[in-house]
This record gives sequence, structure tokens and C-alpha cells, in this order.
Amino acid sequence: MAGAGRRSGQDTKARIQEVALDLFTERGYEATSMREIAERLGITKAALYYHFTNKEDIVVSLLSRQLAAVDELIDWAGKQPRGPELRREVIERWSALTARQGVRMFRFAMANQHTLRELKPGREGMFQRFQLLFDAVTDPDAPLEEKLRARLALLTVQMSMIAGRDLDATDEELAEAARKLSLELLRL
Repeated sequence: MAGAGRRSGQDTKARIQEVALDLFTERGYEATSMREIAERLGITKAALYYHFTNKEDIVVSLLSRQLAAVDELIDWAGKQPRGPELRREVIERWSALTARQGVRMFRFAMANQHTLRELKPGREGMFQRFQLLFDAVTDPDAPLEEKLRARLALLTVQMSMIAGRDLDATDEELAEAARKLSLELLRL
């Protein structure tokens, strides 16, 4: 039975994260209160505070979750043989990761840059994570153009969130278009 309680708590935390992310993106981090998050969820503030001590705690948990998923991809890619198949699969997984949470997280980050600068949760490690992912998919002896093409393909997924921000497209459509463009860059 302890496992069921833990699962329910994890489900509640995930729901809190989703609703908070929606509110932070819609209204802004500063303009959103813990009371509003609790009301949107239909729970008491006490129940919300049981899971998260404050809004900063929610943001840090959201970013930690995203970074953990990136770390999983890096670990997996680092254990695979390099080559076109790996590059394709990394783009597929990177695109899926972005489509799942990254689009919303990216919108939150764009709308709340000042808050993220103040919190700095894991931001200093993102460049290193990109470097590890670049290294995992590119042979060190590859020609410069191939190395650059692989890097641009990975970054295309992320940069599409900026470029497509005001386009008339769903998050899923935007992520799919970014995936296709990334694969085209790799010539796959």
C-alpha cells in the first residue's frame, strides 16, 4: 500500500507542476500566487504547501525534471555507436522530449526570463549538457561541416520554439516541423 500512496503523491506533484507551468506562462511567475495554483487544482493551500514550499520550489522541480530527461538522453547516446542512425535517433528523442515538455518550458522561460536569471536553477549546466550531446553524436575526427551540421540540427529543435512563437501552429505542429527540419539538416 505504501507504493500506492507514493504514486498518488507523485501524481499530485505532477499535476501541480502542470498547472503551475500553465499559470506561470499565462500570467507570469510574479503575478501567480500559490493560492491561485491551489484554486486551479481544486485543492487547499495546505495540500499545495505539503508538496512545494513556494513557487521557486515548483520552478526548480520543473527545470530539474527537464534536465533529468536531457541527462537520460545524453547517457543513452553516449553508450551508442556513433553514426547517422544515432544522430537520427537523438533528433527523434530530442524532438519528443521537446514536444512533451520543452515547448511549454521554453514558453515559460521566454515569458519569465528575469525570474530564471534570479533563480538560476541548472542553467549553468545546460551548455555543458549540449556539449556532451554534441560529442555523443559526432565523431571527433569528423569534418567541420559534419560537426556543425549535427550541432545545428540539435539546436534547430530548441530555436524553433523562439522562431515559431507567434506562428499559428499548435505545440505539436511546431515540434514536428522542428523535427523534420533537424533531420533535413542532417540529410537523413
